[in-house]
Formats: sequence, C-alpha cells, structure tokens
Amino acid sequence: MVSRLNIRQATEQKEEALSPFAAKSRWSQGRTKDEPSCPIRTVFQRDRDRIIHSKAFRRLKHKTQVFIAPPGDHYATRLTHTLEVSQIARTISRALNLNEDLTEAIALGHDLGHTPFGHVGEDVLDELYPPGFRHNEQSLRVVDFLENDGQGLNLTGEVRDGILNHSKARADILGESSGKASTLEGQVGKIADAVAYINHDIDDAIRAGIITEGALPLPAITVLGNSHRERINTMVCDIIEYSWSARGGDDTTSPVISMSPPVLEATNTLRDFLYRQVYDVNAAEDETERAREAVRQLYRYFLEHESKLPPEYRAHGEDTARRVVDYIAGMTDQFALRLAEELAKQT
Repeated sequence: MVSRLNIRQATEQKEEALSPFAAKSRWSQGRTKDEPSCPIRTVFQRDRDRIIHSKAFRRLKHKTQVFIAPPGDHYATRLTHTLEVSQIARTISRALNLNEDLTEAIALGHDLGHTPFGHVGEDVLDELYPPGFRHNEQSLRVVDFLENDGQGLNLTGEVRDGILNHSKARADILGESSGKASTLEGQVGKIADAVAYINHDIDDAIRAGIITEGALPLPAITVLGNSHRERINTMVCDIIEYSWSARGGDDTTSPVISMSPPVLEATNTLRDFLYRQVYDVNAAEDETERAREAVRQLYRYFLEHESKLPPEYRAHGEDTARRVVDYIAGMTDQFALRLAEELAKQT
C-alpha cells in the first residue's frame, strides 16, 4: 500500500508515462508565492480544487450564457457551460495522453471573470472602462488577486496561462490573435470551450424559438451531423485524430491541438451562423437592453459613490474605476438587476 505521504509522489511518477509533450506537475513553473507541497495532491490538482471552492465559481450558476432571464429550466448557464467544457477537455486530454488534471483546472477556471449577462455585460464594461475589459483577463485577475480576500488563489503558471489564453476571435475558433496557450493542455481547453458553447447555444436557440434545426447551414451539418450528440462526437473525435502527434505516437515535431480543415471550416460556419442568427438577434431584445442599462447605471453610480462599494473592493489601492469594474464583473445577473433597480429608486 502506498503511504499517504507518498501519494503525490506516486502520482507524479505516473505522469512520466504521459506524452512527452504533456505538462508534468513535478516540473511546473510553480506559483508566484512558494508553498509547501501537498502530501496527496499534485500542484495542478490543488489548483483545480481551489477553483471549485472559490466564490467566483459558485456565482457562475447565476450568470447568463446567452439568454438573459430565460423562461425555462434547461438553458445553459455559465456554470453548466464550464462543466461541459471540462468534460470535453478531459476526454480529449485523456485520449491524447496529456495531463488531465491541468486541463481540468484550466477548463474550470476559464470563465471565472465573466460578467453578468454574458458577452452583453462584457461589451458594456469594455465601452465604459477606458482601459477596456476582456473576460479572460478578468478571470486571471480573479484568481490572481480578487479571490480569497484579496490574496488570490496563487495558482500555477500553467493554469494561469491557460485561463488567460482561452479566448477566440469571432472569425475563427482557433484564431491566435487573442493569444495561444503555452501548453497543449491549455490549447485543449480553448478548443473544448468552442465545442461546448457552439453546440449548447444551438440547442438553446432552438429551445427559445429563434432558429429551427432545419435552419442550420447544410454544408456544416453535412460534415458535423444532424444532432447535438453527433456534432460533439464528430468534433471531439476529429480533434483527437488530427492532434494525434501531440500524443507522441506519430510525429514528434511541434504538435498542436486543432481540427482537420473540413471540420474546422464546418465549425466556423456554425459559429458564424450563431453570430448572425442568434447572438446579434438576441442583442436587440428588450431584456438585453435592460441588462445593458443596468450595467451602465451601476458603473455610473459607483464611480460617483465609491464609498458605497463593499469594503473588500475599497481595500486595494487601485483607481476607483478599476474597483467598480471588479465589483460589477463579479455580480450575478439577478443581483445586478436588483441592485440597479434599488439604486434607481434612491436617485
């Protein structure tokens, strides 16, 4: 039997059998602040657990994915999206013999900095805050600084890198204009994010009556499949097959995580369809404008009344606008709407 004090070392030893391109916890970049090693968990396992137990992670269950205040119980939330990303990313990492613990930590932490009201809230804060706002940068700020009473979670460099570099350009799910993760596990997290949201956003749009299954572009579904299950299966299997060199079995030169050209083109076609037929349409809804105005109102109010910010947001020494953005970005949808209504009554 392995001694309790040797469990971590035993796990690290098992990692030596992973792909030569996998990140090994024993050789992690480490943390900004040194800590004693855990006798049971590797550094990436500890990062995963810290993320799951964070306040920001809990709040994801009350944050919009696409549809604000949806009428049914089965629409995706930011939390269900995160769990789907984690499941898909772990499947891919396991098949490619990469470090599943690192992949899972990145997937679970990638959206911790997302605003209320999904990308609508993100766009408004980006307009209001002079330096600009991007949710991936805010996610890193959450784990580096805002969580744990301003101490942050002190995560490893590999997890932080994967969180920061998970975003994608509108035109291409693999576009590197927004950054490329330095580990293959981080690249897996990025592509799994796209696989998850493209497919559950299609389901939600059909559920909301915005599109029908028959409206999906024929060239894309001919390649990917006619159902939610088929499309995810096609994408995941294609990623695994096309990225096989990452496993270290076929080609040992600069492996990358990607899709074959036909599947990538079909996936980008679906993504573009969602922007034109769902996201842009949803952006014109009354409920969406109500969300925009709530964020604007909260920003203006707290910019003028900094003393009304919670103490934990007034404690750090940055400028008022930065503190206000941190506070609003951490809000859930209903809290933001409720607070905006309360403040409107006072003015």
